[in-house]
Amino acid sequence: MEQRPLGHSGLSVSRLALGTMTWGRDTDTDDAGRQLRAFVDAGGTLVDTADRYADGESERILGRLLAARGAGPPRAALIVATKAGSATGPGPMDRGCSRAHLLAALDASLERLGTPYVDVWQLHVWDDATPLEESLGALDTAVSSGRVRYVGISNFAGWQTAKAATWQRAWPGRAPLVSTQVEYSLLARGVEREVVPAARDAGMAVLPWSPLGRGVLTGKYRRATPADSRGASSAYRRFVQPYLDEQSAHIVEAVVIAADGLGVSPLAVALAWARDSPGVVAPIVGARTIAQLRAVLEADGVSLPAEIRAALDDVSSPPLGYPERVP
Repeated sequence: MEQRPLGHSGLSVSRLALGTMTWGRDTDTDDAGRQLRAFVDAGGTLVDTADRYADGESERILGRLLAARGAGPPRAALIVATKAGSATGPGPMDRGCSRAHLLAALDASLERLGTPYVDVWQLHVWDDATPLEESLGALDTAVSSGRVRYVGISNFAGWQTAKAATWQRAWPGRAPLVSTQVEYSLLARGVEREVVPAARDAGMAVLPWSPLGRGVLTGKYRRATPADSRGASSAYRRFVQPYLDEQSAHIVEAVVIAADGLGVSPLAVALAWARDSPGVVAPIVGARTIAQLRAVLEADGVSLPAEIRAALDDVSSPPLGYPERVP
C-alpha cells in the first residue's frame, strides 16, 4: 500500500486508515485481530480510534492486540491515532476540550492502549465553552511531555480549522496541526467549500471519515434496505437515513454505472474517488467484519480514469457561489 506524508510533517502513513469505531460494540476482539492482521499484511499502518468508541473498549482491544506477542503487529509497525474531547461520562469534566479533561483523557487512553505514547492525538470536536488557546496548549503539553508525537483536529469548520492552525504556527515551539478528520465522500462534499482549502493552505492532511457515504455508495440500498445493514438497525438508522434521498440515489446510480464500465465494484469507485481527491491523505475505512475489510483492501488497487472522475465530480458537485467562487 502506498505511503503518504501526513501533511507538512515527517510522518508517513498508509493511504488507507483502519477505523475502529465498531470494535467492542459490533466487532469482538477475535475479529478485530483478524482485521488488524489483514490491514497490516496489505501494507496499512494508520489505525484510528477514540476514547469514546464503545466507552473506551475500542482502545482496550487495540491495546490487547498490540500486547499479544506474535498475535499482533509490533507497536513500531503502526501509526496509532486517537481522539479526545467528546463526552466520556456524565460529569461536567467528562467532556469538552479543557486542559483538565484533555490531559486526563490522554492518560486514560494511554493506559487502555498499553503504550507510552500515541503517534497522532486529535481534538475530536470544537468546544465553544473552552478558549481555543487552552485546548491547543494541552496539545503542546502532550507533545513536549513525550506522550504524543503529532497532533490534529476533527470535525472543525473551515474558520475553526484556519484559526487553530494559525495559532499553532504563530509562535515557535508550538506543535503544528498536521491533520483534520472530516466526513467526506461523493455524498458529503460540503467540506470542499472551506474546510479542505483551509487545511491545504495550512499544510494539514485531510482524513475523510465515512468515505463510502455511510455505506450507501456501495449500492446496497438501491432497491431496499438489507435486513443486516446499518440502515435497518435501530442504533444506526438515523445515521444512514440522510443519504437515502433522491439526490443521493442519483449519485449512487452514477457510481454504479462507472463501476460497471470499469468492471469493478461501486465500493472501489467511491473509495478511489475519495482517496485521490485533492488534500486527502488517507480515508478512514471501518468494517464490522473481516469480509467487509477485505473487500475494501482489494478495492484499493483501483484508480479512476480522468473522464470518469470528472463525470462523478459533475454529478455530485456541491453548490458553490460567492465567496467560494468570485464572479
